[in-house]
Amino acid sequence: MDVDLFVAAHGAEWDRLAALIRRSGRLSGPEADELVHLYQRTATHLSTARSAAPDPALLARLSSLVARARSAVAGTHSPAWREIGLFFSRRFPAAVYLSRRWWLASSAAFVLVGGVLAAWIAQNPEVQTAIVAPEQIRQLTAPGGDFESYYSSEPAASFAAQVWTNNAWVAAGALVLGVLLCLPVVFILWSNALNLGVSAGLMADADRLDVFFGLIVPHGLLELTAVFVAAGAGLRLGWTVIDPGPHTRTAALAREGRAVVAIALGLAGVLLVSGVIEAFVTPSGLPTWGRIGIGVLAEAAFLTYVFVLGRRAAHAGETGDLTAEQAGDLAPTSG
Repeated sequence: MDVDLFVAAHGAEWDRLAALIRRSGRLSGPEADELVHLYQRTATHLSTARSAAPDPALLARLSSLVARARSAVAGTHSPAWREIGLFFSRRFPAAVYLSRRWWLASSAAFVLVGGVLAAWIAQNPEVQTAIVAPEQIRQLTAPGGDFESYYSSEPAASFAAQVWTNNAWVAAGALVLGVLLCLPVVFILWSNALNLGVSAGLMADADRLDVFFGLIVPHGLLELTAVFVAAGAGLRLGWTVIDPGPHTRTAALAREGRAVVAIALGLAGVLLVSGVIEAFVTPSGLPTWGRIGIGVLAEAAFLTYVFVLGRRAAHAGETGDLTAEQAGDLAPTSG
């Protein structure tokens, strides 16, 4: 095959394809069809050149042109870092924002129950002794006792990993087990409210409530918020079983389940931050106001993240579910 004649016969098509590729984001309908047609023809030309006229310069030109045309026609895969950025800037905060009614209600119920339990225990010595022996109460609440020493009982890095793992299991349980008609989530919230209420009540009776809040607040604000978010998402998932809305129960659960997975992945990062605070800030030598200030700042940052970025993403149509391209086509449902 005469290479010069081959180039002369098809060069105009290749130049036109290159021009369409440069404008691939702004093509009209007919131009997009032309791009696809010329891409197919050029791919055929490349195959012909490889078999009949393996000229290095020609093969390099056509290979590059076909590769660029393929990207313009089929689209390019989003880099992993871009997907991670989109997840944390849009999908995760939007999913948390959209389930806000559930986790805000969970947090209010938790605080109410925990507060009532703490007040009841603090004012009733007979209730205290029914829970634990007096010697154990003194060991727990005394200066340098079990409540204080717990946070410095292990090296900080090891303690942070242990706390992160434990909290991740609690959050995962609240998220996943919600599908069982919400009951396990209620039990998880009750167990944690009971533990916190007992500790607060015993420390209050020992007139050491300031120490209690000084040790709990730095990491507890963010940690408990993450648990509340997990519980709220789990309750919402469980309610979907009861009331799937206009969709089939399977489709509704699949949609809600994907949003729950997004929340679970995001909360892993939130709990990592709270674990680091609990391991390095809570037992540190910083003054109480400094430790509490760090906890308040971390909590404020998370709430701002959810109610600013999350609200904005949700109003733009983000739900935490798969995108339309990832999810594919859905069968229509009756309204």
